[in-house]
Amino acid sequence: MPVLLNADASFSSKQELLDLQDCPLSGGPSLDTPSPPDSQTGSPVGSGPRSPLNPGADGPVRPHIFTGASTLPGQLYGVETRPHAETPMGLKLIPTDPDQLCGWGALVPKAVQVFNTPRWVLFFLCVASFLQGMIINGFINTVVTSIERRFDLRSYQAGLIASSYDIAACVCLAFVSYFGGTGHKPRWLGWGVVIMALGSLVFALPHFTTPPYQVSLTEPTVMCSVNRTSPCQDKEGGGLSSYRFVFMLGQFLHGVGATPLYTLGVTYLDENVKSNYAPVYIGIFYTAAIVGPAAGYLLGGYFLNIYTEIHLTTEMTPENPLWVGAWWIGFLAGGAAALLIAFPILGYPRQLPGSQEYVAMRVSEAHQLKDGSQATASDPQFGKSVKDMPRSVLLLLKNPPFLFLCLAGATEATLIAGVSTFGPKFLESQFSLSASEAATWFGYMVVPAGGGGTFLGGYIVKRLNLRCRGIIRFCMMCAMVSLLAIFIFLIHCPNVPMAGVTASYQYDVMAKHQLDQYKDLYDKPGKLRLRNSSSLDESLTVGCNAGCSCVRELYNPVCGADGVMYYSPCHAGCSSINHTDGSTGKQVYSGCSCVVGNVSWGEEGFALTGKCGSSCHHMPAFLSFLFIIISFTFLCSIPALTATLRGVCQTARDPLDWASSGLWCAHLVGFQDP
Repeated sequence: MPVLLNADASFSSKQELLDLQDCPLSGGPSLDTPSPPDSQTGSPVGSGPRSPLNPGADGPVRPHIFTGASTLPGQLYGVETRPHAETPMGLKLIPTDPDQLCGWGALVPKAVQVFNTPRWVLFFLCVASFLQGMIINGFINTVVTSIERRFDLRSYQAGLIASSYDIAACVCLAFVSYFGGTGHKPRWLGWGVVIMALGSLVFALPHFTTPPYQVSLTEPTVMCSVNRTSPCQDKEGGGLSSYRFVFMLGQFLHGVGATPLYTLGVTYLDENVKSNYAPVYIGIFYTAAIVGPAAGYLLGGYFLNIYTEIHLTTEMTPENPLWVGAWWIGFLAGGAAALLIAFPILGYPRQLPGSQEYVAMRVSEAHQLKDGSQATASDPQFGKSVKDMPRSVLLLLKNPPFLFLCLAGATEATLIAGVSTFGPKFLESQFSLSASEAATWFGYMVVPAGGGGTFLGGYIVKRLNLRCRGIIRFCMMCAMVSLLAIFIFLIHCPNVPMAGVTASYQYDVMAKHQLDQYKDLYDKPGKLRLRNSSSLDESLTVGCNAGCSCVRELYNPVCGADGVMYYSPCHAGCSSINHTDGSTGKQVYSGCSCVVGNVSWGEEGFALTGKCGSSCHHMPAFLSFLFIIISFTFLCSIPALTATLRGVCQTARDPLDWASSGLWCAHLVGFQDP
């Protein structure tokens, strides 16, 4: 069987490619038949029936590919070669990079050559993508609420911190992809991981340069007191908002360091494995990237249950709105791990041994242009110079499948960025969960749905041996399922009423009703006079707490026995702490003049620290449909990426590796929502 040589393949490794000319060899040995095992040096080779030296041989010699990895030194499949021998007639010798060993400069230990395989490359890149996902898409999204509270940041400022990552990607994407695509990819990848690690260390720096976080929650500061002279001790944080620039710098370094990972990393894997195995390798790579955020949500939720000042003790609990967890631990651990994993990545060669043959044997599925531009792109030297970049972009713009796949990936990635950033916050506000609970639930959803869908998508492409047309149809089916399931967002839960903010103080009305009657009213928000903040005409201070000298600076919500949430125990009119609930560990306030409860049950005038629980029962249905949306969204991610890679010829793709990833195209059309 002849081995087809891909016309648009380029080679840059130690191995040599011998390409036969159209005419048959004359007076030379046949290259189609290897030498017999018992052949001696200088004896005729290729004496089989198809040898040109053998009478009766018919037909021209078919091309064959030779690699240095499959031959002994000085021999090419039975062709005798001498140090100063001339190249046999009809053979074209293409010299390439002489070094394919794994090492760091002059240090090339033999012991590490066992790691110089595609599987080990995949392992180290998976660890790097796992850390990137865990830090940027896991820890950042989990601790955003804690950072806002600790450093007195507004929501739009937190959005600017998150967007700094995208800004860095936009600035560096074309530069890194073009020069990295024509350069030494593993070195670009390794130094990118180093920069990402530095970004994590910078992000954790504000914790060590600010005073300890301490909030006074003594009884005089939170209770209703008529003769209060000093209402409360101001919390540390009023002058810390300028630290947002340090967070933005850390995120910018994150973006710079992660840019090569999903552009050059994907193409490096694609170039060094067989074509039919590439979707599986890339699928595993992206699965690690999806599992990373899930691990970040779970670990981030665990760290948030630890007080941010680990050397201090506090009476606050994680349910307290003033609680700030140890948000910085994850960034220190993730940064240190990234520094360690960058070292082996820096040691890999430009191309792995044996990768040439995989590239040469591929059948091109690139879009064929009618204006002859395809011939220009097929030139092995095309794309090696910066001058070729405009023509490379023009070729990509003339490729409709590539353009529409990138637009689809950009739209999908923009939605994913918004959901991943504010998904835990949505669960927290919609179902009255704590920050750690919301992060944990979101992590439970992403692990099986995102990771499983990503790996399964790559496996389906390999199992069914799908070509570009079949892959695009498969992606359309997955997108339709996600589109139908997204209508679950039309179902919403009513907000828990907050006295003076979204609901009126009901002490004068609820005294006439029992608690179960109030619950019936709560199911009908119109009867409870729930109001929007835009139409708010009542302040937090009313008759029942007018003499309490309450201040708005101390936000410490309590849940009254009437099911209404109050801004603080002072705003609820509470005069003392009754006891601590043994089952929940929450404090119970008594003497709350604004709270109306069931008198027969002894609930009148009582309030419990923390937010009120939501009466909404849609959470199981919402999480189920969210699981379906995430699963089918990521199910088509690797197939779409595979179709994008196959739809661009090799020489046009190398200088524009950013185009290989539909996820990264999102950075060119939009940013995460602030």
